[in-house]
Amino acid sequence: MTFTQFLTFLLIGIGLSFDTFAVSVSFGILKREIHFRQACLVAFCLAFFQALFPVIGWFIGMSVKNLIARLDHWIAFGLLVLIGARMIYEGLREVEQRKDFDPMKLGVLIGLSVATSIDALVVGLSFGFLETHILLPAAVIGSVTFIAAMLGMLFGKNISGKKSHRSIILGGIILILIGGKILLEHLLG
Repeated sequence: MTFTQFLTFLLIGIGLSFDTFAVSVSFGILKREIHFRQACLVAFCLAFFQALFPVIGWFIGMSVKNLIARLDHWIAFGLLVLIGARMIYEGLREVEQRKDFDPMKLGVLIGLSVATSIDALVVGLSFGFLETHILLPAAVIGSVTFIAAMLGMLFGKNISGKKSHRSIILGGIILILIGGKILLEHLLG
């Protein structure tokens, strides 16, 4: 591997981790008391899927590329809007009526991990078409994503917020905006 190849993989990892960073900021806002071990679990889950999806994409190959390219943005958009809308709904409810929305729940964490990793699937497809070995790019993408997630949670944790319901609503809005950004990028790009 050359330095140029490594730099390319690093830049791809940074590009793919922007959505993960924003989602991690939402985690930090929602779970201000998040402990290092929990943050590592969240970051690992996000990084695992971000590294796994290029490998899956690499194996899928060219036969389904057009189908995935047509649907990936809609899947990510739908997952992020559903989770974001639920967060906003919970934030608008009265405190005594509010379910304790926990982004650490396995279903929520996996949903967010999948939603932020779908673009990585398409990146993996392109690596397959170019006959690029996938393990090193996947490791770089996963490592960059882990760091971005940890930094995002730290940043979100330190954003001041007077009431928890406002933080929940803000986190939901951020997720919906990320979903909208993904959708617009694919529809306009």
